[in-house]
Amino acid sequence: MADHLLKNVLYSVLDLATVLDGFTAADTFKTSLDLAKQSETLGYTRYWFAEHHNMAGVASSATAVLIGYIAGNTNNIRVGSGGIMLPNHAPLIVAEQFGTLASLYPNRIDLGLGRAPGTDQVTAMAIRGENFNAAHSFPRDIEKLQQLFSASNNRASVRAMPGEGLDIPIWILGSSTDSARLAAEKGLPYAFASHFAPTYFEQAISIYRNNFKPSAFLQEPYVMACVNVVAADTDAEAERLSSSVKRMFLGVITGKRELLKPAVDNINVYWDQLEKEAVEQMLYYSFIGSGNTIKENLETFVAKYGINEIMSTSHIYDHQAKLHSNKIFAGLFG
Repeated sequence: MADHLLKNVLYSVLDLATVLDGFTAADTFKTSLDLAKQSETLGYTRYWFAEHHNMAGVASSATAVLIGYIAGNTNNIRVGSGGIMLPNHAPLIVAEQFGTLASLYPNRIDLGLGRAPGTDQVTAMAIRGENFNAAHSFPRDIEKLQQLFSASNNRASVRAMPGEGLDIPIWILGSSTDSARLAAEKGLPYAFASHFAPTYFEQAISIYRNNFKPSAFLQEPYVMACVNVVAADTDAEAERLSSSVKRMFLGVITGKRELLKPAVDNINVYWDQLEKEAVEQMLYYSFIGSGNTIKENLETFVAKYGINEIMSTSHIYDHQAKLHSNKIFAGLFG
């Protein structure tokens, strides 16, 4: 039964364009394209980037530009945002940018939207300028986007050109129950950030399903769960490779963010017990191990929560090991 469920689950990639220690953002973009091309070959459904700012180790700040770069150098994999942080942008600008992308790459562009700034408050103020203290309404801005994309907007005084009349799927992203209620109310697909915010995952998807209202965009609830994945030939090797992502999250907890570090044999020299517990709590929904180990755990996860799509994010320092992990993970869905 679990096997059958897994075979019917779509699998996708979230790329934070992580910058490796000793390398540059330019290097990151090249390896991202390499991973995207491999993902397309392996049958992944989508390849998404997330908007972040003022983070030395994350190079996906110009999200729409990276989406165009990947879409322009692949053939059929869907490319999109996971997500665009809508309070940072006027809905018209987002509509024009994604309308341009959808015109260049028809039927391949996704628009995932989040309500957080994707950065610290000082940087958010720099992004928004005088609009920082203005009233922002995530639900209202989504409605503005939907209106700008609609063919019926052709008589309005403000139009998205290009963008108007195009089929650009909108997703609601979230890490809380508020986003779940919004996605349910609007009848939109829901992507949960369980790769770093596991606390409300179970509650949020339950709220989403129980309150879902069918819409012109979606007739039934659709849940995507983003999870951390580190796959290798053996459990021991996967655990070693996972030391990079664990040190990355340690930096988040301690406020000492750094570029992604190489794997180490003994991560325990880098943290104390409280820090270890905090990192492991954030990484609760992580799948680390050999293909067989991950498959068993993933089948249980999908069966328990009825997941429609899994989006993997893999912070692995060695690029060839990352490609190998991506291949092992794709093989679980065949």
